[in-house]
Amino acid sequence: MHFIFVACFAYVEHGRRALPAADMRSPLGILMLNTRFPRPPGDIGNPETFPYPVCYHVIELATVERIVNADGPTAAVMDAFVDGAHTLVEQGASSLTTSCGFMAIAQKELAGRCRVPMLASSLCQVSLVQSTLPVGKRVGVITIDSRELTAAHFVGVGAPTDLPIEGVEGGELADVIQRDLPSLDVAKAEADVIAAGKRLLAKSPDVGAIVLECTNMAPYARSLAKAMRIPVYDIIGLLSWWRRGLEPPAFGGRAQAAVTSHG
Repeated sequence: MHFIFVACFAYVEHGRRALPAADMRSPLGILMLNTRFPRPPGDIGNPETFPYPVCYHVIELATVERIVNADGPTAAVMDAFVDGAHTLVEQGASSLTTSCGFMAIAQKELAGRCRVPMLASSLCQVSLVQSTLPVGKRVGVITIDSRELTAAHFVGVGAPTDLPIEGVEGGELADVIQRDLPSLDVAKAEADVIAAGKRLLAKSPDVGAIVLECTNMAPYARSLAKAMRIPVYDIIGLLSWWRRGLEPPAFGGRAQAAVTSHG
């Protein structure tokens, strides 16, 4: 796990991933909270999670305590995020995100103050996912701390405020993140997320899909979907969809050949 930290902070220091010239695409800029906890594969803080280049910038003022709360970041912390965004854009980032779903409360301000598109939170996809569900089904949310996730966070991304929510507070994952511990039992963290999913569906059987607020839960999305047997959406999948719009694939001759062959 120590290697992951070295890799992540190496990318912060050097600005972007070193890629072959033929594959040098504009990176996704990730504004990171100031933490030291482990970043397993699938976590937004692990550059190997992504099939495209990323660059990181740590916001020194943005501790977990200052972001994961009901009130949202202070003006000083917001200014630090904007300054960090400008730094990443200067390093070549063509799009921006953050490492914490609680930044949903600041989505509108961040997007308005940044020079390139900004997707601040996994919660940005809640309304989209809701629109795909059958009548009588709704989105449920699993969060790092259900006591701190408020209606204001959902209002910040234009999502419904009456969604069923379940947290993992008191478990391994929440303890490691909120106390910023240097080691993580991945198996216990996965069990925390699955247990939260079971509690969520037990109290709200009309949940037809789950959105993971926490960017650190993405490594466990597959296991959760398998256990719950409903769709599970995380920040990594959202970013992949969003990035496709920012940089659509080039089909080249294949598209032209198809048009020709079909008259």
